[in-house]
Amino acid sequence: MKLLLHICCAPCAIMPLAELRKGFAETQIIGYFFNPNIQPFKEHERRLTTLRQWARDQALPLEEKPYNPLGWLRQVVYNESRRCSICYQMRMLEAGRMARQLGCQAFTSTLLYSIYQDRPAILAAANSAALTCGVDFLEMDFRPLWREGQGKARELELYRQPYCGCIYSEAERYMKTDLTLSLPRGENNGV
Repeated sequence: MKLLLHICCAPCAIMPLAELRKGFAETQIIGYFFNPNIQPFKEHERRLTTLRQWARDQALPLEEKPYNPLGWLRQVVYNESRRCSICYQMRMLEAGRMARQLGCQAFTSTLLYSIYQDRPAILAAANSAALTCGVDFLEMDFRPLWREGQGKARELELYRQPYCGCIYSEAERYMKTDLTLSLPRGENNGV
């Protein structure tokens, strides 16, 4: 069996990969980095570089899709209040497509590891992607392993980002404000 693991970053992949290797010992696991939400470009590259090094150390094959933040931005601008759901849908659909392309029987995501992510929205997006792509989605709850994984990331001195990745979460982190409340209304924002 082959399983695709969508990965948002190396620190969030530590425990999910360990759990998958423990529970699916005979399964070939392939990592997949597709995160067009991560901005700015240097942040995206820093996360990807860290993941590449960690994946090499773990003997984890890693697939990547070229960085395309404009595709992500075009979907979320004027939809900021739904940006996370849109982002999950985009990434899970692409993970499902890649799983099918690589001949994987199933896919899952490290997004299910973070205690800060919207688990129901991720599951809805992943299950929809599984139906669309004809590949099973492996629902796992990696959240109980979060603290242990963060400790391991520190021990390994992996780069640990201080925000989710998108420009909105960066503003919320550093400006201590919700940008979606101060954005001007556009003609095409559905309001």
